[in-house]
Amino acid sequence: MAVIAPFKALRPQAQFARLVASKPYDVLSSREAKVEAQGNPNSFLHVTKSEIDLPEGTDVHSPEVYVKAKENLYAFLQREIVFQETKPCYYIYQLVMNGRSQTGLVCASAIQDYMTGVIKKHELTRPEKELDRINHIKVTGAQTGNVFLAYKDIPAVEQLIDKWIRDKTPVYDFEADDQVRHTVWVVNDEPVIAQITGLFAHSCGCTYIADGHHRAASASKVRMEMSTAPTEASGYFLTTLFPASQLRIMDYNRVVKDLNGLSAGAFLERVGDSFDVEPSASAVLPAELHEFGMYLGGKWYRLTAKPGTFTSDPIGVLDVTILQERLLKPILGIDDPRTNNRIDFVGGIRGLGELESRVNSGDMAVAFSLHPVTIGQLFDIADSGEVMPPKSTWFEPKLRDGLLTHLIH
Repeated sequence: MAVIAPFKALRPQAQFARLVASKPYDVLSSREAKVEAQGNPNSFLHVTKSEIDLPEGTDVHSPEVYVKAKENLYAFLQREIVFQETKPCYYIYQLVMNGRSQTGLVCASAIQDYMTGVIKKHELTRPEKELDRINHIKVTGAQTGNVFLAYKDIPAVEQLIDKWIRDKTPVYDFEADDQVRHTVWVVNDEPVIAQITGLFAHSCGCTYIADGHHRAASASKVRMEMSTAPTEASGYFLTTLFPASQLRIMDYNRVVKDLNGLSAGAFLERVGDSFDVEPSASAVLPAELHEFGMYLGGKWYRLTAKPGTFTSDPIGVLDVTILQERLLKPILGIDDPRTNNRIDFVGGIRGLGELESRVNSGDMAVAFSLHPVTIGQLFDIADSGEVMPPKSTWFEPKLRDGLLTHLIH
């Protein structure tokens, strides 16, 4: 069963919350982060992307970057931009995007649950990305990145959270520049805290990492390195738990630089071996599984996977697998999408216009739109112990860094 605990969050003073809250460190390049934080000394990007405060060209993985992150974090404390809660609390975090809301519980989840598989994974991690967050956590003494967990709905938990929202005043409530509304409540009543802890301990057999595999792996490895002198807090990592029914997975689309030496006509003919190909007068946002959009030469096509071209196992049935095994690999020569520099990935939040733009600019030769993976598919794969192909899921809206930080020292 899932072990969660309240924690003493490091969080901004209410009047600074909107300024402090920043996009997750891994969705911005260093250049983008510098632009985003320009003119805002209170942006948490000064902690999560601290290279923006060092000379241009500084290696983002150099020791100086992590030392600067620690300096900036404690400068926030000294300037009283942020403070640490005086007692362990849970936090309710609601995001509203385009009129649609999702509400999660911010808590500390047990590292032991991650190690034993109570917290289930569906992606492989890359050592260099793990090492970056390991160094960041070790030097700053803080888990600044939130791991997004999903769980199968527990009505009693949702009822308790709904009641708290109705009865209490939020500590933060603001709309960010991207028009996503962020609202946070502090759950500081000890009987309610105990009730929440007990509900997960008795009713939640497992949780699933939706977003944040590298953050979770890094927290686990930091704990192992501290085995001779661990702190109680280091046995947990910062998570936000969302019920599955509230989650939305967006499409994660593909663009490829060239047609692997084929003419457009020859390429279309090859595609027809595994897919029914139908020209479309408008952009194709797939309406169902096993349907794809393809943008080539200024025109859209609707592709439908032919019967018998895919298997029914949890991985084989995924549209990202079908596209990879039936088109990207055999026709375009993309053997490993993790490492091949001829392919790029475009989150569905950017829209189909981004696919058209990448092709029309000449930067890419062909684009593919996919139907989103379902939350049920994600659960099935994690339950089976398998891993998804790279860049399979894109979750929106994203949690902001800086609103709630977990200190481990």
